[in-house]
Amino acid sequence: MKTKNIQMSESLVVGLLLASVGGFLESYSFLSRDGVFANCQTGNLVLLAMYLVKGDWARVLSYFIPVVSFIIGVVLTEITRIYANHHKLHWRQYIILLEAALLAAVGLIPSGEGNFIATTLIAFSCSMQVEAFRKVKGSVYATTMCTGNLRSGTFQLFQHLIEKDTASLKRAGNYFAIITVFMAGAILGSLTTGIWGEKAIWLSCLILLFVFTLLFIQPEEQEETIE
Repeated sequence: MKTKNIQMSESLVVGLLLASVGGFLESYSFLSRDGVFANCQTGNLVLLAMYLVKGDWARVLSYFIPVVSFIIGVVLTEITRIYANHHKLHWRQYIILLEAALLAAVGLIPSGEGNFIATTLIAFSCSMQVEAFRKVKGSVYATTMCTGNLRSGTFQLFQHLIEKDTASLKRAGNYFAIITVFMAGAILGSLTTGIWGEKAIWLSCLILLFVFTLLFIQPEEQEETIE
């Protein structure tokens, strides 16, 4: 059984904070930006295909651009990982700062004709986040969508029930904690968007800046079991 010291970027607290941002952005983008799911592109791809059949090219474009933006965000994150890893800040901190800046800009875009630009920026930001933060305590997870986390959490729980593996139970707990906080973030996004409108997204920026400061903490000294 392998062990390693856990980086702060793979800690559960960072995973939970980012999951809250992911849930927040999902409800925010849907409620205030024309019903577009900016986090997970599966829904956008389905809607894109539906409007493609109908020949509604304006709607096709509104769903196509966020998908392309998501792809570009993944590429930019990998470029940052390669070329910005020897600076004073960790490369993930650059990603967090850029994400916070982009989301802050989204809050300045009025709801309506600017929704197209807003959802594109949100999709771009989410792609960077999900690409930069892919593990929590050694287990692969996602902070901007829940399907994979639900599958992994259920599998780990099953492993515990069959093999009585305590480590599997802990991993299952991590996954379901992330899912729960994602949902809490979605609730928060729904409530605050109803009150503050497009400017509610600035709350997610504050969470991201807190994550940025946490990433200055050195790796945890205790060893954690990894898959």
